[in-house]
Amino acid sequence: MENMNQWFIEHPLSASILKYLVWLVLILLVIGWIRRILKKRMPDNSLRYKSQKGIEIMGYFFVVLITITYFTGNIKDFGLAIGLLTAGITITLQELILSIAGSFYIFFVQVYKPGDRIEINGIKGDVIDIDSIYTSMMEIGQWVSSDNYSGRIVKLSNAFVFKGPVYNYSQDFPFVWDEFNLPIRYGSDIELAKSIVISVAQENLSDFVKESMAEWKGVVDKYYIEDAQVDPTLAISLTDNWVQMNLRYIVNYKKRRFTKNLLNEEIGKRIEQSQGKVVLASATFEIVQIPTLHFEKEKSSEQTSGG
Repeated sequence: MENMNQWFIEHPLSASILKYLVWLVLILLVIGWIRRILKKRMPDNSLRYKSQKGIEIMGYFFVVLITITYFTGNIKDFGLAIGLLTAGITITLQELILSIAGSFYIFFVQVYKPGDRIEINGIKGDVIDIDSIYTSMMEIGQWVSSDNYSGRIVKLSNAFVFKGPVYNYSQDFPFVWDEFNLPIRYGSDIELAKSIVISVAQENLSDFVKESMAEWKGVVDKYYIEDAQVDPTLAISLTDNWVQMNLRYIVNYKKRRFTKNLLNEEIGKRIEQSQGKVVLASATFEIVQIPTLHFEKEKSSEQTSGG
């Protein structure tokens, strides 16, 4: 023990660094211990996640505080040390600083949260984690059609919240408008076709309409925006080949693909039951006139002799 004390006296710099490392390890162990306790004792996923992130941020603060204290020698120099430290690393760690600032911005402004479906920097997916530097998303799309998971987890720098728009599919209003076109052959019973499409839409979308109306009231109260049309609407246009019906409707953002498939199947069944009164169209080409072609058989100018 006396030898250790003597070593500390003879090597003050090494002793200070060793004490500093001990404090860092101790802080990391305490943070890990608290996070494990929170994980076991908090049943609510959202509250548990936010508490763990809060403990993580506090740990970073204590690490910075102890670092400045040890390398300046006096806690009174905290403000000066912060200024010098910031000036020294701003150029070399711009992206890292911006990412950390982005994490605070995301947390306090609530740009998005775990569970939200967002699109940022051209990447679309469901947010599964937000830490001090990265946002992790379960990717949607790419080589997979519609709103299906691709299976890839994307880690995106939090700095991107300052560099471009963030599209949030679920914040405040978890519904989106979707539409599809239905080509009806000329000569079909158009009124019957309209009745089929509207009745199928009303029967299958009534729950979405009621829920979205309640949610939209909150959006109108919070933002400067007018009331929106949430009931299914049908628009008709005439093309060269068919009567095009465009159905526009509102749907929960997580059920867009399922709902479109359900509507198409049900409309298709009822069109088949119309006994030919309504017929779906396909691309056709009309040949106006076929030119007359004349072929003449050449007569041989030579005649065989002795015939």
